[in-house]
Amino acid sequence: MKQNNYLGTEKVGVLLRQFAVPCIFSLIISCLYNIVDQIFVGNGVGYLGNAATGVIFPITVIGWGVSLLFGDGAAAALSVSFGKNETQDIHSSVGNSMLCSFLCGVVIVAVSFSLGDGLLRLIGATDANLSLAHDYGFIIYFMMPLALVQNTLASIIRADGSPRYAMCAMLVGAVINIIGDPVAIFVLNMGIKGAAYATILGQFVSFLICVLYLTKSKTFKICLNSFRPNADILKRIVTLGTSSFLTQLSIVVITIINNILLVKYGAASVYGADIPLAAFVVIMKLFQIVLNIAIGIAAGAQPIVGYNYGAGNHSRVQQLLKLIVKWTVIVCVVCTVVFEVFPLFFIQMFGADGELYTQFAVLCLRIYLSLIIFTCVQKVCAIFLQSIGHAKTAVPLSVLRDVLLIVFSLIVPIFGGVTGIFWAAPFADIIAIAITGIVMVRLWSSLEQEKQKNRPETDLQTIQASSPGVIITIAREHGTAGKYIGQLVAEKLDIPCYYKEMTAIAAKESGLASEFISNINSDENAVMRELYLSTNVIQQAVIAQDKVIKMIADTGSCVIVGRSADYVLRHKENLVRIFIYAPKEYRINKVMEMYGDRYDEGKKNIERSDMARAAYYRNISGKKWGDPHQYELCIDSSIGIEKCVDVIAEFVSEHHRGIS
Repeated sequence: MKQNNYLGTEKVGVLLRQFAVPCIFSLIISCLYNIVDQIFVGNGVGYLGNAATGVIFPITVIGWGVSLLFGDGAAAALSVSFGKNETQDIHSSVGNSMLCSFLCGVVIVAVSFSLGDGLLRLIGATDANLSLAHDYGFIIYFMMPLALVQNTLASIIRADGSPRYAMCAMLVGAVINIIGDPVAIFVLNMGIKGAAYATILGQFVSFLICVLYLTKSKTFKICLNSFRPNADILKRIVTLGTSSFLTQLSIVVITIINNILLVKYGAASVYGADIPLAAFVVIMKLFQIVLNIAIGIAAGAQPIVGYNYGAGNHSRVQQLLKLIVKWTVIVCVVCTVVFEVFPLFFIQMFGADGELYTQFAVLCLRIYLSLIIFTCVQKVCAIFLQSIGHAKTAVPLSVLRDVLLIVFSLIVPIFGGVTGIFWAAPFADIIAIAITGIVMVRLWSSLEQEKQKNRPETDLQTIQASSPGVIITIAREHGTAGKYIGQLVAEKLDIPCYYKEMTAIAAKESGLASEFISNINSDENAVMRELYLSTNVIQQAVIAQDKVIKMIADTGSCVIVGRSADYVLRHKENLVRIFIYAPKEYRINKVMEMYGDRYDEGKKNIERSDMARAAYYRNISGKKWGDPHQYELCIDSSIGIEKCVDVIAEFVSEHHRGIS
């Protein structure tokens, strides 16, 4: 509660500095390995060396994406488990994520080695840089499994409450790489192989430091049993980490397509295939630095934004949005001016091989990074939307610029040649920021409307006292009148019934807005539902609600309708779990009767609502909603509401005579 109050009361500028700066620093460190290699390879080997490392880049990003899939997924699962005080399976989440990262790394290595140079040619290698790409890549591959585990552990260590340790582990590896590159390349004359060896040495040391943390972790203890595969745990981890993986996957797709196009159109120009490829690699490194700063600002703000949005503090949410965009704009304006005024400095920093290369690289740097301010603002807006649980909008928006970039990269070079590939970026940026602007204006208007709403305090914000006895949970298909049946059962047994009342109590106890908690298992778009449920702000609401359900159950006998209470209270000894179902036609008719829906509307609403409930249940439990093995009683409400009530009451009385 102190942390929550702090997020809701401290000045937003102070909070943003405290949360965003470490995040920015960590992201910058994470991309240093490749950038440092580029600088020393460019100066020690030449632009062909940079082109070669650019060929290997998509493979390393795939590995990075896999490590984030399991690392960020496990970290999110850990955070939720902490909030729910359900820590018994945390060690399994850690072990399973480490195991899967390692095995995926082995698969990536096996595929890369088996396909050999054919794979390198497929993703953009040319005759001139193939041998260099081979030398660099085949060394990098060896460390891939351990590097993936290290990156996965870094996410877990941060979630375990030790972000500085994770940052230091990465920093030590980066420093070793920085020192090792010039020694291996220039002193030992190892060329591009030296850069690769320096990289894997730094990664290995970071791996050892992260593994050492497992001996002194704060909230879990690793044992051999932790690495036993658990399908439910893995499914939850993958669900929570999918967003991070998709982000990295989009980078891979863009890089491979651009590599192929640069080779194709470059070969038909005076520059040849390798100069455009090498220039693109250098420009992307500069782009990556600026983008990581912007992402660090937005990602660091996520817990602050999520809490305040969930708490209904829409004025603070607006302040945070303005501050995030302001910081991003300032960073991007400074970087744009520097890039446009001093492009030659940055190109030469990565090595300068001839006037033709330098001329082309300077021109394309100015083109590609000219509207990076639009790129970064668009990306931080997408992250902001994710922070407030708007996954249905956030996910498409996060890949909008990337999709547009691919489209323009395919079209513009037809008319503009190889430089057209670089012009695709500002074209994509203009359209992406225009669409994003429309979305954000609408969001701002909705926040203004929310601020003006007068939310009356409900008188249902206290838990009713009750005698000790049975706890009845009722899960139900949409259209079965399950809520009404639950209320009648409670009246018959003379015990309290909780449904919407839980959201009011949760709002009072947690500081979150009642409307927000009420809608956490709403009918989200099917494609986006899992990502929506995995967002931090939604998980925060789930934790608040689950705590209230447990509080209600601890006060005495009652009926709790919905909210996956059967799973939340699964360890209660005096629990009776009931599932109410009915034939679809009966439910459609009931919905038409209750809500005035047309037949097709009723059918659609039933299907959508049941899918949303199933997804919510699966998200918090890893189990199948409606599985009869999870309930003491399953009953068909089409036999009649009164009869259902009598059957349930009799069943409860026979098995728990203490309340009859």
